[in-house]
Amino acid sequence: MVERPPTGSIPDAPGSYQFRDSDGRIIYVGKAKSLRSRLSNYFQKNLPMRTATMVRTAESVEWIQVGNELEALMLEYSLIKQHRPRFNIRLVDDKSYPFLAVTESDEWPRAMVMRGKKRKGVRYYGPFGHAYAIRETLDLLLRTFPVRTCSDNKLERHAKLGRPCLLFHIEKCSGPCVGEITPSEYDELVTSLVSFLDGDTDDVIADLEGRMANAADAYEFELAARLRDQLGSVRKAIEKQQMVGSRDDNFDVIGMHGDELETAVQIFLVRRGRVVGRRGFIVDRVEDLNDEELTDKVLEGVYAEEPAMGYPKQVFVPIPSSDPELYAAWMGELRGSQVEIRVPQRGDKRTLLETVTRNAQESFTRHRLKRASDHNSRARALNELQEYLGLESSPLRIECYDMSHIQGTDYVGSMVVVEDGLPKKSDYRRFKIKTVDGNNDFAAMAEVLERRLTAYVIDKEKPVEERGRFAYPPNLIVVDGGKGQLSASLEVIDAMGLRDEIPIVSLAKQFEEVYVPGQSAPVRIPRQSEALYLLQRLRDESHRFAITYHRQLRGKRMTKSALDDIPGLGPSRKARLLKELGSVKAVKAATEDELRAFSWLPDEVAVNVWKHLHSA
Repeated sequence: MVERPPTGSIPDAPGSYQFRDSDGRIIYVGKAKSLRSRLSNYFQKNLPMRTATMVRTAESVEWIQVGNELEALMLEYSLIKQHRPRFNIRLVDDKSYPFLAVTESDEWPRAMVMRGKKRKGVRYYGPFGHAYAIRETLDLLLRTFPVRTCSDNKLERHAKLGRPCLLFHIEKCSGPCVGEITPSEYDELVTSLVSFLDGDTDDVIADLEGRMANAADAYEFELAARLRDQLGSVRKAIEKQQMVGSRDDNFDVIGMHGDELETAVQIFLVRRGRVVGRRGFIVDRVEDLNDEELTDKVLEGVYAEEPAMGYPKQVFVPIPSSDPELYAAWMGELRGSQVEIRVPQRGDKRTLLETVTRNAQESFTRHRLKRASDHNSRARALNELQEYLGLESSPLRIECYDMSHIQGTDYVGSMVVVEDGLPKKSDYRRFKIKTVDGNNDFAAMAEVLERRLTAYVIDKEKPVEERGRFAYPPNLIVVDGGKGQLSASLEVIDAMGLRDEIPIVSLAKQFEEVYVPGQSAPVRIPRQSEALYLLQRLRDESHRFAITYHRQLRGKRMTKSALDDIPGLGPSRKARLLKELGSVKAVKAATEDELRAFSWLPDEVAVNVWKHLHSA
């Protein structure tokens, strides 16, 4: 447990403070107007349960003094993002939300459904609740703005064929692949689509109505009918965006509902008075927070990095921030202009907040129904593992290792990780076996463990700030196999002097038997127990991860080109050479003078290619 620092040593100034565990890991980051006042609160009696647990886990506390509260807030966020402390609140998206994206940086910009991180040169709209909602809207808009929706490969393929795809024939693409539209005309289409999605719908409708009337006056009734259909599609697309304010409104509405452990958050994004997207996530309340502090953390999680739809002018929340002026100043600095954060008291904004809050209530109910048994089963699994395996503490971090090969070729190993009973895929690692010849799973397992634990042994001697991601030991190592794999692994752990620090077991697949050091008979964990189920899932995941890597290496080896590993012939030159001559066979048939004749291929590289292909 952390000792209380001398009161006089703590500055009475704004800053961020960090609690560290016995391994030097940062387990909690906080901010304070006065570091002295805030830190003294952690050493009082009758602390809330989660705060008391954090203080008991901590070994030391340190702090960084800054000039003002805004700097403390920004420093706190950067430290949380860097270290992901275990006892800080976590915002977990309840799904990967889709966006309508326009790839403006492409030669021929494309409209598409996109998920994941933002990319440069792409304009985003949303997020939406469902991908089908985007596709329905996009299908309507393509009748008026026929930009391409195909992949780059399909665009290139049809350009080579000289024939457009079906979308061109049904008038949902303007055919840039076959030159049916000029670049300037296409750019106008994209600009109009982006303007419409930005909310400038009146100009589009007025233009279509005017063109339809002119076509009718000129007795071009087929054109007028097409424009009428386009106008109908545009109006349907507009109807899909709920109007909740005036054309000048640009705000987000945040609704929250939950209990002392978790809270569901829903956000409606309103731009130009229309609901253009929504987002939802679950807050894992590992900190002891009151309602106002929870609002602070939600604001930090949502707006610390610029949202796809940009920063709003106003944010409406159900509960006021603990420091509204601080957070308004922080968001104003991020946006570059004033941002208002407040609780609407009456009128349309209050009604919309109530609607968003009802969405949060429904989301929370669905989440609890889905996760209620999961939370309990994970806790039971970890407690049962501690009991059955005789561990000193619950294994919060477990690493599992497996090998994969075919007759000793493409030998690989895998490491998968679970923390608090959930997979932590960012810590998964793959190993290409370097020192083992032939089929020897024992030696391969020993090599993988030695490589992983060597980093830990080296790094734990370094200052905390210089340690790598894997500079901390697992609470349990599981190796796939029986007594042989366990013995080989133990030799590595003993040689490194880690036997008393890192528990290790092996899981034999045939009878699901768990072997522990010092016992000839396996530990038989009950078949229906959560502990055995967790080990099985962990073992299966490590096997899947190893097999996937093995197949990648085998596929890469089998598709290795005769042009690989030639000095001076990189990927670009290799691709151009194959394009010029048509195939590897044609390159082999080429003479040295023919290769030298390519102006873009240096003479030295041409000679290397010829010698490499004719050395056998």
